[in-house]
Amino acid sequence: MHTFTLVFILALILSTLAQLWLANRHIRHITAHRSQVPDDFATQIDLSAHQKAADYTCAKVRLSFPGILLHAGLLLVLTLGGGLEWLSGFWHAWLSDPLWHGMVLVFSTIALLSIVEIPFNYYRTFVIEQQYGFNKMTPAMFFADLAKQYVLGALLGAPLLLAVLWLMEKTGENWWLYTWLVWIGFNLFLLAVYPNWIAPLFNKFSPLENETLKTRIEALLQKCGFESSGLFVMDGSRRSSHGNAYFTGFGKTKRIVFFDTLLNRLEAGEIEAVLAHELGHFKRRHVVKRIVLSFAISLLFLWVLGYLMQQSWFYEALGVQVASVPSTAMALLLFFLVMPVFTFLLQPLSSIYSRKHEFEADEYAAKQASAADMIRALVKLYQDNAATLTPDPLHSAFYDSHPPAAIRVAHLKKLISTGAAA
Repeated sequence: MHTFTLVFILALILSTLAQLWLANRHIRHITAHRSQVPDDFATQIDLSAHQKAADYTCAKVRLSFPGILLHAGLLLVLTLGGGLEWLSGFWHAWLSDPLWHGMVLVFSTIALLSIVEIPFNYYRTFVIEQQYGFNKMTPAMFFADLAKQYVLGALLGAPLLLAVLWLMEKTGENWWLYTWLVWIGFNLFLLAVYPNWIAPLFNKFSPLENETLKTRIEALLQKCGFESSGLFVMDGSRRSSHGNAYFTGFGKTKRIVFFDTLLNRLEAGEIEAVLAHELGHFKRRHVVKRIVLSFAISLLFLWVLGYLMQQSWFYEALGVQVASVPSTAMALLLFFLVMPVFTFLLQPLSSIYSRKHEFEADEYAAKQASAADMIRALVKLYQDNAATLTPDPLHSAFYDSHPPAAIRVAHLKKLISTGAAA
């Protein structure tokens, strides 16, 4: 057995067992704290709501068990099991041109992995979400959304993939640098067109009509020095009763979006506090920092791929004979299929970085709006979204981009007590 084959198998076993162990820890921790609402929330959230959140979270986590095992099994089948090599040979019989062969190979692999996910998503939507009162979708809407996603993915992904494969084959040893520049341009393009062209394919966006709330929000925007192309309400209630708010786009395309479910649930001061938090991300340049970091990481990954695709052991150790590789698409597929196996244990670093930004955004919101309103808004959102108040700390450290409810609320209360809030 090749040394890298053994390394890959051990890494896959480690990451799979770690995911299962973390999920089991999460369920046990939530179950152990199911019978009592945490003291900081006891006056605002009753026991039945707390238990609903616990059961809802555990149901979602239990669904992840077969998904984790299936993903590991599929990865083995596609690599060491010869799945990718078989697909490559199958398409090579029809398409001898390396670029078109590579395109079809990549898209057929993505399609296979996407199809496997459909039953899990369907169960999550029409069983778990339905059981706990969140789902508003119909099966027709579910599959219509899927069709839109696939068509949109093909329309946007095909030109990008074609450009990447062409650069990998035609531009020599520095292809990874040119590909990185194309990747940057593609992502900036998506950021620019998403608000006006992509998001409306899935939801209806209407201008905010509540004049009192609109005036209050515009005053906050002026105070924060934020210019947007408008305030919009999204019909999130068509699909789910979950609520949220966000801003999207950049430059002149920036817009602020409120879920209609959020506007129906929160008071004006609470909405202002939630928006102030989102503006905190903008003022602290979190969006720019995250984009720059993601571009830097993608450059590193492409550089590593540039090295690995020249090594015969990389293919052979993952179940692909070098002689059967008709294009660089195989290297691309192998790299991005196995990369998560080796980077899983680094995931908490991303959570730490994201949580730092969330604390900073909360601090900004506490100065620009009411920290007390922010706390009330958070409690309502946790309750309405049935987010557990008692996550397992280690599971949360791996997966949660936001701090747990108790830590976040305690941080806001500390800002109030120390006079750091408005």
